[in-house]
Amino acid sequence: MNAPTSPIAGRIADLRNALARHGLAAFVVPSSDPHLSEYLPERWQGRRWLSGFNGSVGTLIVTRDFAGLWVDSRYWVQAERELQGTGVSLMKISTAAATDHIQWLVANIAPGGEVAIDGEVLSLASAREVMMALAARKVAVKTDLDLLGDIWPDRAGLPTAAVYEHRPPEAPMTRSAKLATLREEMARRGAQWHFISTLDDIAWIFNLRGSDVNFNPVFLAHALLDANSATLFVADAKVDAALQAALLRDGVRVAPYAQAARALEALPEDARLLLDPKRVTLGLRSHVRAEVIEAINPSTLLKSRKSAAEAAQVREAMVQDGVAMCEFYAEFEAALADPARTEPITELDVDARLSAARARRPGFKGLSFGTIAAFNANGAMPHYRATLESHAVIDVARGGLLLIDSGGQYLGGTTDITRVWPIGTVSNEQRRDYTRVLQGTIALSRTRFPRGTLSPMLDAIARAPLWRHGLDYGHGTGHGVGYFLNVHEGPQSISKAIPDATMAMEPGMITSIEPGLYRPGRWGIRIENLVLNVPAALAPDGRGSSGGVDEVGGAGAATGAASGGAVDLGSAAATTEFGEFLEFETLTLCPIDTRCIARALLRADEIGWLNAYHASVRARLSPHVDGAARTWLIERTEPI
Repeated sequence: MNAPTSPIAGRIADLRNALARHGLAAFVVPSSDPHLSEYLPERWQGRRWLSGFNGSVGTLIVTRDFAGLWVDSRYWVQAERELQGTGVSLMKISTAAATDHIQWLVANIAPGGEVAIDGEVLSLASAREVMMALAARKVAVKTDLDLLGDIWPDRAGLPTAAVYEHRPPEAPMTRSAKLATLREEMARRGAQWHFISTLDDIAWIFNLRGSDVNFNPVFLAHALLDANSATLFVADAKVDAALQAALLRDGVRVAPYAQAARALEALPEDARLLLDPKRVTLGLRSHVRAEVIEAINPSTLLKSRKSAAEAAQVREAMVQDGVAMCEFYAEFEAALADPARTEPITELDVDARLSAARARRPGFKGLSFGTIAAFNANGAMPHYRATLESHAVIDVARGGLLLIDSGGQYLGGTTDITRVWPIGTVSNEQRRDYTRVLQGTIALSRTRFPRGTLSPMLDAIARAPLWRHGLDYGHGTGHGVGYFLNVHEGPQSISKAIPDATMAMEPGMITSIEPGLYRPGRWGIRIENLVLNVPAALAPDGRGSSGGVDEVGGAGAATGAASGGAVDLGSAAATTEFGEFLEFETLTLCPIDTRCIARALLRADEIGWLNAYHASVRARLSPHVDGAARTWLIERTEPI
């Protein structure tokens, strides 16, 4: 038998030998870690190491004679390219939440077989789902075995970067106040203890930040709270003596990271412990002997609702981010037009120049995700990343569309913005596609809705202008965004997800609006702003009261930022006989390119919204830019 010719094939072969040693039919490798994070520390990048696929989401299954990777449409093109020659098959699924891999196991693993999944990285909710499905097939699931430990000789250890404090004024609510609120929620649910593993919840509760995970300012930890004290389980030497003393003054003790499981085991059997089954792993749950109360982490709901003080900080972060964008785009467009230029400008250059512009802004701490700079066909891959080995030159002579999806982490907020820019000549078909996507962004941006509306119910509003012409996109329309935390945050999700009660839209939530359209092998379009849920500006008769807002398509929400965002998020939403209503304040401050628009396709109210938005962008940013950046801003915000 010939030796494997690629590292991936060799690793799969080693895994199959391990399957045989343990008498297993299959091994499932989710994209996960003990904290169920989206972005993973190197130690838990097993799916990437085994398959060669670099996307952030996917499930790998390896059997004695098959290996498959299940990914949604955002990654199909990328996965097809990266899996070539590995022996791993691409298995296409409709959405990231689809469970097709479980159905495949049910159909392909013979009764009496055993499937292994590392319970230390498997959520309790997911474990129940897969175990129930396979039990009906009389297939056992082994969750106390990590086969990666057998075959990954140079596996990374735990990150060692220091934890630091998020301080006022950017952290306006104290740690003790947050702990007190959590304890009120625990008592309301009848719980004496509460265990938390999700890293952004922990960072938010304790006003701490770190750098253990790329792009997200979090650190590896678990937390256990009771009615009077809290224990933070974190690796040795990550919290210095001064910070430990500050934590202790708030009743927070620091303990070794590895002791979290032991602390759960030590809880009395008659204790009542609050756990979130979607946000804690099966492995940790297995150590609990106490009575368990299952509910969403209260901190997940609390941190999703930004306070008025936090919203003010976010608006300032948006100004800084908008200034960086103006400076970058002015420099970038000048470089493209420079007749003396001899060196090509590539997608990699876009990433480097835009990152440098953000790094010059006060309060900047890093990128909120890896920049997507995608020219023409590369833009058709929603999560494309340019690399040294594979990237495109921005070719003005060739013409087309450049999609740039980027964001920054600032002490006062997290940003995420996507714009599409014309490079040279743009075709009529590209203009039509761009305009349909813009109409989707506008349609949702100007929407008013009852407080408590389940966020997935809003998804169709952004898709309707595309659906009308037989068009659609495969990703969600909007995700929650953290406050100097994860760029993807729950519980709200404007998507095709099956709604549940925790997804209700409430004042203070920050969410993206980002419809798209992708023509594989040709181009991709996505226009994304972040928006804030604020009380709707309703007159007593229930109509818009912002000076003709109904007629011009929600200009009041767009201009809320222009007035400094003087919205009291603590006040109730506007109330009519049909209940309280919310609307969106657009937070993102950057022109939406009008050169790509098919002007005849826009209605007067849509033009009104766009012009009002651009007036807001100009008013907020012009005092902070000068020279070429100011000239660029004024030109790109001219009304149409």
